[in-house]
Amino acid sequence: MLLFSILTGAVAPGISLLTYFYLKDRYDTEPIHMVLRVFLLGVVVVLPIMVIQRGLTLLWGDHPFLFAFVISAGVEELVKWFVLYHIIYNHTEFDEPYDGIVYAVAISLGFATLENVLYAVFQPASVGTLIFRALLPVSGHALFGVTMGYYLGKAKFAPKKSSGKYILLAAAIPVAEHGVYDWIMGSGTTYWVWFIVPLMIYLWVKGIRKMNRANARSPFALLVREEEIKL
Repeated sequence: MLLFSILTGAVAPGISLLTYFYLKDRYDTEPIHMVLRVFLLGVVVVLPIMVIQRGLTLLWGDHPFLFAFVISAGVEELVKWFVLYHIIYNHTEFDEPYDGIVYAVAISLGFATLENVLYAVFQPASVGTLIFRALLPVSGHALFGVTMGYYLGKAKFAPKKSSGKYILLAAAIPVAEHGVYDWIMGSGTTYWVWFIVPLMIYLWVKGIRKMNRANARSPFALLVREEEIKL
């Protein structure tokens, strides 16, 4: 019974956040089965990511800066970006800018949810610890996903000459954001909270703005406005 409660507490933040971002799609919500498949892809990539990270740690050591920006943030975000680009980017269901956010958040939260479950099972996990992880690591992964999906959405519907730039930004900016997060959390300073709280506020504010912009650029938004005018 205790294990069930711990697992529920570990899974709930990811599912709740995924539901939140999914329901923010104003015009043409994605098929739930597609979103769940991408969420499960996030679960599946945990193992190869762990193997790559372990290998790089053995090769390069665990220097804080290198670990934060390359071994942790770099590997995790680039693997998620690679999967999204090759499996989702050209999919027919990716038909409006906000879809990039939905799918990027889904794969990010799939990864974060399994990571949270493994932490809860193999580390002493109190209610306070699970709340802490919901507010920081799990939310952080979701917000890095918002950034990635936003730029993939821009790339998908931008002129061909500028789409490459946005595809690169979809990888580079989440790596930078994630790296800063990991750098703060791994710094060892007793004042880490004074840095992580402003960072999370910034990510949430920026993320919500990007969500609004992506929704506003939906091709379905014009159709809705035209219908409203006719009525």
